Amino acid sequence: MADWSAQQYLKFEDERTRPSRDLLAQIPIADARKVVDIGCGPGNSTELLVKRWPQAAVTGIDTSADMLRQARERLPGQTFIEVNVAHWVPPEKTDVLFANAIFQWVPGHLKQLQRLLGTLPPGGVLAVQMPDNLDEPSHVLMREVAQVGPWREKLADKARVRDTVPTPGVYYDALGPLCRRLEIWHTIYNHVLQDAAAIVEWVKGTGLRPFVDPLEPPERKQYFAEYTARIAASYPPQADGKVLLRFPRIFIVAVR
Repeated sequence: MADWSAQQYLKFEDERTRPSRDLLAQIPIADARKVVDIGCGPGNSTELLVKRWPQAAVTGIDTSADMLRQARERLPGQTFIEVNVAHWVPPEKTDVLFANAIFQWVPGHLKQLQRLLGTLPPGGVLAVQMPDNLDEPSHVLMREVAQVGPWREKLADKARVRDTVPTPGVYYDALGPLCRRLEIWHTIYNHVLQDAAAIVEWVKGTGLRPFVDPLEPPERKQYFAEYTARIAASYPPQADGKVLLRFPRIFIVAVR
């Protein structure tokens, strides 16, 4: 895929940061020394970690140069590293590994979570949040449009770019033996957006990228038109004309 766009991602900064706040609130560590924000993006989640533990050494890691550029501008006093988490080992004595909406993009993410949790010292915390929305209309329609247009062959394998999210029981069995406390829960957000076009703008920065990045500009325009029409039919306006984007997410807090 092409590089992520920090500008597109931050169009919905408040809504995208809300799960980070909810995840952070459940981490039972008062005084952390080393904290890593995995998939830090433009630094909105990293900023929360710095405020929570102002005396800690907070590091953000990401694969996107544009996201890291934005993060460094936002938090010039913090350390940000361009690295793929699949090939990264946490520093010794890391207290918190925080990952907001990143591991659904990491192939074989369950094994990666096991590996990372195993590196933490006793009392260390792995805190993870992932979208669990592949069965929502916003994502079902991406795959449908990919299958019906002239781009069908070009996009044949794009639906598999993102890892599926298994059931809570799968995470429990995989992570439970590695920690002394494990909390797993779902939250369903209903984000109030201006209209159906705003839903398209939201997913342009994330889920739609594997589908539209390979397309030529005319194809991309046609794809967006078809997808937007289907989104409008699936997300009818409320009484005030706005729409609700239903967005399930899974949360995991594992204490080593």
